[in-house]
Amino acid sequence: MTMETLMEDVEYNWADVDLTPIRQPELPRETGERRRGRDIVIAIDHGPSCKFAFDWAIVHLCRLADTIHLIHAVSSLRNEVVCSAAEARMEKLAVEAMNVAMVETKARIVQGDAGKAICKEVERLKPAALVMGTRGRTLFQSIIQGSVSEYCYHNCKSTAVIIVPEQCIYE
Repeated sequence: MTMETLMEDVEYNWADVDLTPIRQPELPRETGERRRGRDIVIAIDHGPSCKFAFDWAIVHLCRLADTIHLIHAVSSLRNEVVCSAAEARMEKLAVEAMNVAMVETKARIVQGDAGKAICKEVERLKPAALVMGTRGRTLFQSIIQGSVSEYCYHNCKSTAVIIVPEQCIYE
């Protein structure tokens, strides 16, 4: 499997995920510069560390008028199996976000190198924070193999909150 490198000045492909069947909260939202709610981006994949980061963000970071943007990076939007699995996961997480924190949720699948595509979305949305999980690798493993969360921490133009899974904290 080869992934195309996303150049810094090149446009990228994306697909919005339709979350209309999910009942969004009916809250008074201000528009313009004096909006009460914040935008929070949560990077999603199919790993358990992503779910732990999502749960942490919902409990510790989100407020009632916030909007959560779920972002999933894939190598190709043409791969229907991966895209449909990502859509299903995002729909489940949107329902959970609504039930637990009563926040509005938007979802988008982006194509390209995960770190660069996530940083492009963060640059476009200008959120209060980017929340993402990490596998809990050692520093040496991250340097040798690379880490999406480390790339985003150093290159995103917004605050990156990296959540280490609970099991890795106590080992």
